Amino acid sequence: MTTIDVAHPYFGVFVMFTLTFGAFIATTVLARLVSRRLARLDTEKLKTSLYECGPEVTKQPNSISPQFYLMALLFILFDVEIIFMFPWAVNFTTLGWFGFVEMILFILLLTIGFVYAWKKGALTWHSIK
Repeated sequence: MTTIDVAHPYFGVFVMFTLTFGAFIATTVLARLVSRRLARLDTEKLKTSLYECGPEVTKQPNSISPQFYLMALLFILFDVEIIFMFPWAVNFTTLGWFGFVEMILFILLLTIGFVYAWKKGALTWHSIK
């Protein structure tokens, strides 16, 4: 039979992790139960009603092209990857040849991803007709 060593230096961390995980699960379950209990299910009339003044709300089909989301996703992806180059440029002399080779590999992977997106047609804008 094993005993729990409460004098271990990481015992407090384990206890805090366990309590935090339990509190997270309990909060998530409680919030889900309360929200399902208090949620109004007849909100469709409220969403289409007039608010103070203005034109009457009409339902419209979603006419936003999925191409817009793909273009935004690619922009964010490449923008974040380019941001990783800034610390490399600042500490270029400190990193030496290892940092240079790492950045060349990084740029190569960026180029491969860019060419792949280009060949798949993700960068061409299709008009909605």
